[in-house]
Amino acid sequence: MTLELATLRIARPTDDLDALLPFYRDGLGFDVLFEFRDHDDFDGVMLGHEGAPYHLEFTKAHGHVVGRAPTEDNLLVFYLPEADRFAAAIDRMRAAGFSPVRAFNAYWDAKGVTFEDPDGYRVVLQNAAWGA
Repeated sequence: MTLELATLRIARPTDDLDALLPFYRDGLGFDVLFEFRDHDDFDGVMLGHEGAPYHLEFTKAHGHVVGRAPTEDNLLVFYLPEADRFAAAIDRMRAAGFSPVRAFNAYWDAKGVTFEDPDGYRVVLQNAAWGA
């Protein structure tokens, strides 16, 4: 299997799974695909969309502190070229209680809107096609 055909899991540690869920589930609209508790001293949740070739995994290691994102330029970027889908995604984030933040790199503010999750990692909703 070559990498261009691979399924992608983005895995990241957190100190508070419960704080992240409203951002990714309610704000961004991800489904909870799987959860686990106390598996070798880890708790975790996988979020995504059934059948999509990617998902996000957040884990908490018991007794371990990970802290906040190291910089404001740690991004996940979602390309939404259709104006109505882009507007709906922003409306959903705001309705879930999340406000946009200014992007660290001004490039992302030209066609996108950036939101910061409770751990300080950022998600850009970009009103452009992939590769634009």
